[in-house]
Amino acid sequence: MARLDWSSADINLSRPSLARMYDYNLGGSHNFAIDRRFADEFNRVLPDLVAIHRANRSFLRRVVQFLSSIGIRQFLDLGSGIPTVGNVHEIAQRAVPESRVVYVDDDAAVVTHSNAILLDNDRTAAIRADIREPDRILSDPVVRSLIDFAQPVGLLMFAVLHYLSDEDQPSDIVHTYRDAMGPGSYLAISHGTADGRTGHQIHESVRVGRRNNISATMRGRTDVISMFDGFTIVQPGVVFAPQWRPDTSNDHFSNEPDRSAILAAVGVKRQHETSRL
Repeated sequence: MARLDWSSADINLSRPSLARMYDYNLGGSHNFAIDRRFADEFNRVLPDLVAIHRANRSFLRRVVQFLSSIGIRQFLDLGSGIPTVGNVHEIAQRAVPESRVVYVDDDAAVVTHSNAILLDNDRTAAIRADIREPDRILSDPVVRSLIDFAQPVGLLMFAVLHYLSDEDQPSDIVHTYRDAMGPGSYLAISHGTADGRTGHQIHESVRVGRRNNISATMRGRTDVISMFDGFTIVQPGVVFAPQWRPDTSNDHFSNEPDRSAILAAVGVKRQHETSRL
């Protein structure tokens, strides 16, 4: 594919992008040949992967609708990916037009495209940053212009933490963001897991990823729970994504939720936990 109009010189077309591979599996058009080639390789090893990605997107929709319904009006989406149809700002602003959203991703293509489509939306922006640098993100002027950390925030970490190694100490990173948010803020996480009936295929896909310099660490329920220290996890707890407050019986893996290979949960920051910002 030729370089698209929204591309920039910072975009590396010699390596696949996780965000663009995800976009491809969701039926989007913001991806390159190299992304499709590697996505197809993953999809051969893990035939459920397209449905897994769509189950994760369905979880995102339900979470944003839930948070909007209980009064959350600002969202910080870490590892956001390309904001194709059905992304956070569309869902939140459809429910409450004044809702504010900041997308964060370390992929130049994601940020370039995001800011292009958000050009006329002054309540939404995207910045390029690594989620492993929370202090940089939390102090970023674009973030601070849209997110008031003295008010409840919806912190979204969908399908991103499994790309952090144990050496990155993902729980500590999450807790740094937690400390910046006021009581009544919410944290939503979806995390890849090898638990359930797709476990063997998940391990095979991890090996494929490593051959292509894409590393992932699958984690279990106990690991995900540890990321919610300082939060009260709301019902139904840490579950497979299709089990989190389903609103249709026709969703992906509704009858076989463990095939989704995604653990999901939402928690509210406890009142005695104060913000450091």
